[in-house]
Amino acid sequence: MTSQPLPASINDTQKLLDSQGYVGDRALATVLHLALRMNRPLFLEGEAGVGKTEIAKVLSSALGRDLIRLQCYEGLDVSTAVYEWNYAAQMVEIRVSEAAGDADHEALSKDVFSERFLIRRPVLQALQPSLKGPPVFLIDELDRADEAFEAFLLEVLADNQVTIPELGVVHAEAPPIVIITTNRTREIHDALKRRCLYHWVDYPDAERELEIVRRKVPGAAERLSRELVAFVQKLRSEEDLFKQPGVAETLDWATALTELNEIALDPDMVSDTLGVLLKYQDDIDRVRGSTARRMIDELRAEFDREAAAD
Repeated sequence: MTSQPLPASINDTQKLLDSQGYVGDRALATVLHLALRMNRPLFLEGEAGVGKTEIAKVLSSALGRDLIRLQCYEGLDVSTAVYEWNYAAQMVEIRVSEAAGDADHEALSKDVFSERFLIRRPVLQALQPSLKGPPVFLIDELDRADEAFEAFLLEVLADNQVTIPELGVVHAEAPPIVIITTNRTREIHDALKRRCLYHWVDYPDAERELEIVRRKVPGAAERLSRELVAFVQKLRSEEDLFKQPGVAETLDWATALTELNEIALDPDMVSDTLGVLLKYQDDIDRVRGSTARRMIDELRAEFDREAAAD
């Protein structure tokens, strides 16, 4: 796939998201447009499952750029995220040189620390030139990484470069499109945030979530989709859950109920399938049974009132 030009306006950016089936609001389209035009990283914060990572995938697909993903975790270090040397190949090179009687140790040292022995990890890959244009570089769940790694990223985000002691500075010819996501399990330092444009990705309202279900689970019955979205919205707003369901869980639940040939919410089936929607037993126990039945009765009564008003 050939690369596409960057969107020229906010409306074009919204159309780009829409073309990939991503139902985003104008605020997201605005900050994304600015990040693309200003060559600034976009820092996306929000609860798990609201579609932050999907934004990077959508950009990669719509623009025809490579997607380079760095999945963060505790203990992530430079050798995993940025680069490391191919030590086995270096040792072979040294042994061969010694066997050949090559006594120029300085030249050998420079040779074994040349680019042909360099293993590029995601950060370094994101700085490399590509015929498709600068890649989309997704730094996913940065809050899971240690603060030391977060500090290392400052050079990458500020100057689009990495310093390799043995080689020097590797600088990107054109800055990558950087998307950073965090689930806010810890605060990210202000020094890093200052280098980014910021956007909070919230849970969608009922209308937008229903549109997402219609697009992503087209086989779901219309009544099921409406009731399911209303049920999830009530869960988020009325029930004190340990972990509220994200859009990803809504889509999984819609898919599961469609696979079971459900055309509307059934209290017993809801109780039996809550493990698709909720991921903690305390939350499931709270909703299962009478609570689920009451919520379904309430949302149907609300639908009836709306229909009568129309």
